[in-house]
Amino acid sequence: MVYDWLIRIDQNQKYDLVWVNGGLDVSAKAVAYLKKRFGQVVLYINDDPTGPRDRLNWATCRQAISSYDLCAVVRPHSELEFRFGGAKKVTRIWMSYDEVAHAPFASLDDIPSGFKSEVAFVGTWMRDEGRSGRDYFLLELVKAGIPVSIWGDRWHKSPLWTQLKNFWRGGSLGGKDYVAAIQGAKISLGFLSKGNRDLHTRRSSEIPYAGGLFCAERTSEHLQMYQEGVEAVFWSSVGECIARCRELLANDARREQIRAAGMKRIRGLALGNETICRKVLAELGYDLFRNEATDHFFRLQALIH
Repeated sequence: MVYDWLIRIDQNQKYDLVWVNGGLDVSAKAVAYLKKRFGQVVLYINDDPTGPRDRLNWATCRQAISSYDLCAVVRPHSELEFRFGGAKKVTRIWMSYDEVAHAPFASLDDIPSGFKSEVAFVGTWMRDEGRSGRDYFLLELVKAGIPVSIWGDRWHKSPLWTQLKNFWRGGSLGGKDYVAAIQGAKISLGFLSKGNRDLHTRRSSEIPYAGGLFCAERTSEHLQMYQEGVEAVFWSSVGECIARCRELLANDARREQIRAAGMKRIRGLALGNETICRKVLAELGYDLFRNEATDHFFRLQALIH
């Protein structure tokens, strides 16, 4: 279907490079056609097409791996599996924030009161997580008296909906509303997608950049990104998360110190979309896109290799 659409593109259009985001339905035939017409084709993917979840959905993408000139992936498993799958060149990157879309409000006074909260989670309910899922986790926080606010889609499908619905404040958020819910919370929770073998997610970058205090599961990659207890707060169980939330909600000064340090750290890591894109393009020889932030990013690549 993608190929059928591509061949209808104006034949007079010329490009130096084609950037494929995700590539779920982009076949090897489609990639070959793009290369013939335009030259190099890069795949940038945050998902986990070589992982155990949704394997059938990603079959077309996996079959096209060897056709791309460069595949940019975010997981150590993906890097190895893409190489095994015949990828010509693979680069591993961090999930990123957007420099413009996720920029914080100048002042907390600018955030609408409807987006202010104590402990917030902004994200979708996931069907396949079972009793280890975010809905069960959040219910334990609620039972412990932690004041939780939830924004996101599909929560009404959770088996715990009747117990969580009073803490649900609306569907998925985007733009400044998304930033407002993060920056307007005293603590912003980040959950991993275990089906996608996550060790960090986009929230890992977006929350501190948007001015939120990042509170998430302790993983090797989170510990590489942030100094625990100084730039972010981590936990390995729901009980530990409850304890961290209680401590932070009771200590405004410490909470503000961690939040501010996290904002500074994520900017120092230079994990914005523009820098990530420059880095990927530089891998293909487009050095005209390099800048000081990109060079800093290359130095930081030692964190994930």
